[in-house]
Amino acid sequence: MGLTPMETRWDVIVKAAVLAEQLGYETFAVPEGWGLDSTPIVTEIAVRTSRIQVVSGVLSVWGRTPGTLAMTAATLQQVCGGRYGLGLGTSTRALVEGFHDTPFEHPAAKLRDVVTQVRALLAGEPALLRRLPGAHPLRLGQPPTSEVPIWVAALGPRTTQVAAELGDGWIPALMARDRLASSAEQLNRLRETIAPHRAPLTVAAGPITVADENPDTARDIAAACTAWYLTAMGGVYARSVSDQGYAPQVDAIMAANPRPSPRRGTVPPSAQPVLDQLAAYGTVDQVTEQLKAWDQAADIVTVLLPPGLPWPTIEATLVAAAPPTRPDAALPPAGSAPPAGSAQAYR
Repeated sequence: MGLTPMETRWDVIVKAAVLAEQLGYETFAVPEGWGLDSTPIVTEIAVRTSRIQVVSGVLSVWGRTPGTLAMTAATLQQVCGGRYGLGLGTSTRALVEGFHDTPFEHPAAKLRDVVTQVRALLAGEPALLRRLPGAHPLRLGQPPTSEVPIWVAALGPRTTQVAAELGDGWIPALMARDRLASSAEQLNRLRETIAPHRAPLTVAAGPITVADENPDTARDIAAACTAWYLTAMGGVYARSVSDQGYAPQVDAIMAANPRPSPRRGTVPPSAQPVLDQLAAYGTVDQVTEQLKAWDQAADIVTVLLPPGLPWPTIEATLVAAAPPTRPDAALPPAGSAPPAGSAQAYR
């Protein structure tokens, strides 16, 4: 399960994570954009759960220094009892320049440099000093934690090459379902060439997902979130989806949303193929059926919830998308903490 950076109700995020563990989800990804600091939320989720992997999905390489990122990852790995995953990405020009006041220059080189430095620090190596090479390089003041997986969020050819070379996992946001498997195969072939010593990448991707008893309501919510990403996120997602073969549909969505809104966006009928590739929506049974195709495309199917959903819709969506559980597994009441050491099936 994953969330968007526009979801800023920390209590709802934690409640959703607890329910996700009870339902047998494998991973819970906490985003960070321009609202909540995600690291305290990851901490609270860690102490409220016992099995589910908790991932920073994702932290921007522009918002923290490599040293701070390494400290954060090493600390959260301890708090999570070995269940933490570090997601890193270049974010978008709009956010980097408009929020962090930092020039968005050479993002792939920045991603490569930060991932390399963070890995070195987590492995117990001294800091790689770029700007002050005459200073004394320090090591992270914690035991080495090189087992922390680093998942790289990447879409463009240069950043995906960084993922292939240096990442443990690949997080391609808003990747068309029918293009995902072939893209992952190409990336892993590249990995075999440039990093033959590394295991294949874990691919974590999936649709914007909404379940509601009224399928039209579910479509409207999924469409609003999809339109927002394609029209208001600095162009990176629009370019990516266009390059995947949906340029006319993206143009139609742009034209239908001249003043983008995260909750009032629309996907016109002419762009329906894009919505069907990027989202799973409808009744509980319809969502469950639609997700079967994603199971064949990704190693970890990420169920991405739009922001601001009322709790009953969140609960219905998580139930609809939940992995199969053992026949003898009893579902605890929603909102309760799972029993220590409980074994739940993964997707």
